[in-house]
Amino acid sequence: MSAADFKCLLVSQENDAYVRRVERRSVDALPEGDVLIRVHYSSLNYKDALSATGHPGVTRRYPHTPGIDAAGVVEESNDKRFMPGEEVICTSYDLGANTPGGYGQYIRVPAGWIVPLPNGLTQRESMVYGTAGLTAAMSLHRLERHGVAPGSGEILVTGATGGVGSLAVAILARLGYSVVAATGKPDRERFLLDLGANAVVHRNEVDNAGGRPLLAERWAAVVDTAGGNILATALKSTRSRGIVTCCGLVASADLNISVYPFILRGVSLQGIDSAECPMPERTYIWEKIAGPWKIDATDALVTERTLETLEPEIQRILHGRQTGRVVVNLIEK
Repeated sequence: MSAADFKCLLVSQENDAYVRRVERRSVDALPEGDVLIRVHYSSLNYKDALSATGHPGVTRRYPHTPGIDAAGVVEESNDKRFMPGEEVICTSYDLGANTPGGYGQYIRVPAGWIVPLPNGLTQRESMVYGTAGLTAAMSLHRLERHGVAPGSGEILVTGATGGVGSLAVAILARLGYSVVAATGKPDRERFLLDLGANAVVHRNEVDNAGGRPLLAERWAAVVDTAGGNILATALKSTRSRGIVTCCGLVASADLNISVYPFILRGVSLQGIDSAECPMPERTYIWEKIAGPWKIDATDALVTERTLETLEPEIQRILHGRQTGRVVVNLIEK
């Protein structure tokens, strides 16, 4: 295979349907950019599945190649910060949204989107984390800045079997935090305990519909991936001066809550936006992931697929059945 001819997952609109096919494209079809990267690994995120099925809030123009995460090797560069042969990571920004993404064996992107692969991580390991891991680690970073330590008390993680949730459980447990994992999949309790959770609860236990403005204080901090009433319940039950991070909306994008958790308990709500995370913080987080926050990426946590075998995983994540992380292998043998 030459750089002029590469394989990708191309999503095209045909009548009222969006069709996904593995096709070959020319590198000349890629947009202008500073750095051409040969992609070896990507990963599957909910945003990728939305892009792959024609969601206009994610991708406006088709045909399109999704993939908001990519790890590979610099092929060509007109920026002195990156040399051919250098291993790099590219996640977030517009990659895979309206810029051809990591489900292609080549991407061309601005140099400002790229992070050198840190020592301690392989390309494949970096995609076990990807945007999900960056988001989970950013949440932990916010907790640490807020003063939450392993001895502070229980940390609730909602949506714990998903990409962000499972990595948050594993990283927090790795650092000695007492983690309570909430999930709607009771059959995955063993999976979460093996990741390091101290306890597993059904999501109904953290989804209080009673309407009270405050609930009994329990959590020192919360990493919420669900939004909606689960996020509202978390805020109502977080202890005085605690913190809740918010990074998802799988339950709902709406938040119906009074100001009482904030003005009577001093609870902090911190949004996590990994897509536009400033590069200094992004680099810092990746160094943490490669070092003291690195987890054991077991087979139980990671499923590996190729472009040709990715379709069932897209359907699984769309229907809320994904567990752990899916790594996409683009190396052509």
